[in-house]
Amino acid sequence: MVTSITRTLLAACAVPALALSAAAQFSGETMTVTGTEGTVLTAEALETFDGAWAMTFLPDGRALVTEQDGNLWLLGTDGAKLGEISNVPQVTMRGQGGLGDIIIHPDFAENGTVFLSYAERDPQDDTLSGAAVDKATLELTETGGSLSGITRIWEQSQKVPGNGHYGHRLAVAPDGNLIITSSERQKFSPAQNMDMNLGKVIRVTTDGAPLEDNPFYGNGGVADTIWSLGHRNMLGVAFDADGQLWVHEMGPAGGDELNLILKGENYGYPIVSNGEHYNGKQFFGNHEDFPIYENPAVSWTPVISPAGLIIYDGDTFADWQGDAFIGGLSSKALVRVEFEQTPLDNQGAGGTSSTMETTANEAERYEWDKRIREVEQGPDGAIYVLEDDDGGRLIRLTPGAAE
Repeated sequence: MVTSITRTLLAACAVPALALSAAAQFSGETMTVTGTEGTVLTAEALETFDGAWAMTFLPDGRALVTEQDGNLWLLGTDGAKLGEISNVPQVTMRGQGGLGDIIIHPDFAENGTVFLSYAERDPQDDTLSGAAVDKATLELTETGGSLSGITRIWEQSQKVPGNGHYGHRLAVAPDGNLIITSSERQKFSPAQNMDMNLGKVIRVTTDGAPLEDNPFYGNGGVADTIWSLGHRNMLGVAFDADGQLWVHEMGPAGGDELNLILKGENYGYPIVSNGEHYNGKQFFGNHEDFPIYENPAVSWTPVISPAGLIIYDGDTFADWQGDAFIGGLSSKALVRVEFEQTPLDNQGAGGTSSTMETTANEAERYEWDKRIREVEQGPDGAIYVLEDDDGGRLIRLTPGAAE
């Protein structure tokens, strides 16, 4: 268990107003953003999208962006749209469901493999849906490309009613295996039910097979693929330089979490939460009341509604190497989190041994009155964010000069 967690419970009055230049009204292509601790960023608007959800960079510096309604765009090195990728799996966008994450295989330059996640309907009952992950080969042209060899490698089991909390963020671990966040679909019991893979962090091979060193392997069924349980709505996943896995999740009314994900641990939902139910009813307690459940590294009340996550390792913001950057939907902010490490012994999901305990705290916020859906680090070391909703922009963030 992680102990000595530094928790940040933010009151609404604790976040001061942020200074924005006149360009923040977007009459031009750039703006200046000043964070809560006085850090100045230059923000350049590169492109616009309708319902952008995820972004990934290609080895040649171009990028891919998904839109929830099913579009997959190829961008040039300048961030502008070059064209669409065809033969994308068909999606029916409803609520929070649609085309979701896209990541590339570590050997993409040789094999052209990508992984896509999306929400699919049950062909026998359109009221039921669940997230799915496909593996495909991406064949690129100068103005777009096409997917081929599409193969299903994972899906949520079982499909349930409703159109929320799919999760389905993806990451390839340092050991080459695939991590999938499978959210609890706005239900309660699945997060603790080992016969369902909802409310779980999943670890499988890049072909979707369970791994024998998974903590519940041998129990059969979906349990063989589970790495951790007791999660709510997880929309961000990243590995740090030590191979530790970080996942954030939305709490209910309060209690958003950033969690260090440890093998076989239970993160408590829906038994414990640092928030409360939307109807005002309390959970059985918070994490401190039930130490058998893993504590979040950071918890937010009021919530930030986290979406998108990177652990920064570039040189453009050299002082921020190792910091986490989280997009905020309801908070309309990019949130920076700092980590500190002390000795500990455990095993990370990337197959590496960790000898350090990591504590965390929010360091700064940057906002320009837009919901932030996605965060990525570019090959140039800049931080790229996608704004939510129709007309949302791709923003490139670089260090700015103090005015």
